[in-house]
Amino acid sequence: MQQQRRQPELVEGNLPVFVFPTELIFYADDQSTHKQVLTLYNPYEFALKFKVLCTTPNKYAVVDATGAVKPQCCVDIVIRHRDVRAAHYGVIDKFRLQVSEQSQRKALGRKEIIATLLPSAKEPPQQKEEEEKRIKEHLSESVFFEQTLCQPENRPASSGPSLLTVFLGIVCIAALMLPTLGEMESLVPLYLHLSVNQKLVAAYVLGKYSGLCVLVELL
Repeated sequence: MQQQRRQPELVEGNLPVFVFPTELIFYADDQSTHKQVLTLYNPYEFALKFKVLCTTPNKYAVVDATGAVKPQCCVDIVIRHRDVRAAHYGVIDKFRLQVSEQSQRKALGRKEIIATLLPSAKEPPQQKEEEEKRIKEHLSESVFFEQTLCQPENRPASSGPSLLTVFLGIVCIAALMLPTLGEMESLVPLYLHLSVNQKLVAAYVLGKYSGLCVLVELL
């Protein structure tokens, strides 16, 4: 007699949340760092909805502060620092990424991410070590969290596919150009010969990212 598989009951607050990176550092003299991306991963077999909370929402703009992640997928959350000034140098802010099941309101898991504005990336190593030590001490002492919704930001017009998308596309094209296992008349070393299945995977990924690039252009 077959036993029915039962999904384990999810306890509130105990679900591991996978997000990268776990620390955001903005540099005042480098405008490219004023906008950063958090990637939330969902390795589970059920969909998750998420909410981004922040201790100082007036200093940041968050694209898609709430949303959903399909099973075994990931989503990017863009965070922009919009109050870069000397008065905020070294101040440690915190974001909280809170996840729950689509059909429930209770938070199954949460992850805290610290955010710091520094004057410059060109700091002496000793000063950087002291800053990292101070951040860790702040985290150990911090208990309470101001759960204020971050202010949403209108999604900016896309400037094209990301560098990661382009890089993956190049890797997949290179994989498809390599010889297949069993081809004898090839100057390419044998360890670079790929199986048919490996090439099928590369073609599949390339097709996925090609579709993504088209979608980005349409948006």
